[in-house]
Amino acid sequence: MQPPDVASILATPEEREVLRQRYLLVDTSNVADVLDTMGLFQQGLHASFRPFPENGPRLAGWAYTIRGQMTPFPLGGDADKMAACQGLTAGEISVWSGDGHGICYFGELIALGMKERGCVGALVDGGIRDVRWIGEHGFPVFARYRTPVQSIGRWKVNACQVPVLMRGHDDAGVIVRPGDFILADEDGAIVIPQEHAVSVLAEAERLTSIETKIRIELANGLTLAQALQKFGHV
Repeated sequence: MQPPDVASILATPEEREVLRQRYLLVDTSNVADVLDTMGLFQQGLHASFRPFPENGPRLAGWAYTIRGQMTPFPLGGDADKMAACQGLTAGEISVWSGDGHGICYFGELIALGMKERGCVGALVDGGIRDVRWIGEHGFPVFARYRTPVQSIGRWKVNACQVPVLMRGHDDAGVIVRPGDFILADEDGAIVIPQEHAVSVLAEAERLTSIETKIRIELANGLTLAQALQKFGHV
């Protein structure tokens, strides 16, 4: 039986949320393996992306992209950044891209504002601050580094909801488009093209089910060789 197509399962916000919750139950490693079998080899993000705080929750949601660049400007706020964040909706993840060097793209207060709009996390190709407080609010964030240095006066948002380039697992770029699906856990972060979100999930769930059975069998005394003979390579 073929999984339903993207249009049918993502017709309503409720259906999108069901899919998002299902993604939270599979591992990035299984998703990465599925993408490889589909010939999509450039979807994993760089190893420097990690959760802040370290024990932070998993990240899963639809990409809402924000792009910026290093640009000296007077202190006093960043209206473009605030305007970009106003577009976030329920189930989306703010995906931050740009050439920021040693500065944070956002901190606690912007994270709270995003959360109020239903945003379910952030993926940052750069830095963040207020890590402890973001953790207190249970807001999932994966970023490349943390720093107390603000972006105001140094780095400015110049676009949102456009395709952005993020650092990939092999230092090459990974394109993230608005609406692509982001999944991140203890192993790292990966991008699932939106047109494959349903089929990738279905196969990742199948692999997850097999792995669960293998763990049970191993705990009951089956050897690894016997388990692989019984279930095949996973």
